[in-house]
This record gives sequence, C-alpha cells and structure tokens, in this order.
Amino acid sequence: MIRTQIQLTEEQAKALKELAAGRRTSVAELIRESVDELLYKVGGIDEAERRRRAIAVAGRFHSGKADISQNHDDYLVVDYQE
Repeated sequence: MIRTQIQLTEEQAKALKELAAGRRTSVAELIRESVDELLYKVGGIDEAERRRRAIAVAGRFHSGKADISQNHDDYLVVDYQE
C-alpha cells in the first residue's frame, strides 16, 4: 500500500466516519472502495483485475434453486418483468 494524504470537508469527514462505523470498517477502506469504483466507471481497471474480481465473487451467492444453470433464462424473464 502507498500512504497518501487527502483533504476532506468537515461534512465529508463526518459522513465517512459515520458510514465506516455503521459498516464496521475503516474510512481508508471506504476511500479505497470509492477509488476502485471510480476507476471501474472510467475504464481504468484492466482486464486481469476485472477477471480476478469476478472469480473472487463466484459462488458467494446462493439462490436456493437447484436448477439455475439449466433455467437461468426463464428466471431472468420473470425478474425483468417485475
């Protein structure tokens, strides 16, 4: 990690501290997440990093349905109609 210094308004600092406390994380982690999100939006994250992140979340979520791989299109149609 590289240490850096930033200046925030009092309102930003207060809001970040409250958000960090609510999420049980640090202000620094919130800032890193925000920077990652900005870089992703402007296309600054390379293909290898996108692939690494996609692999990291694979299997973390469970639908509770045993036939998702066979019927995913049907489930998507239902979800998009809602």
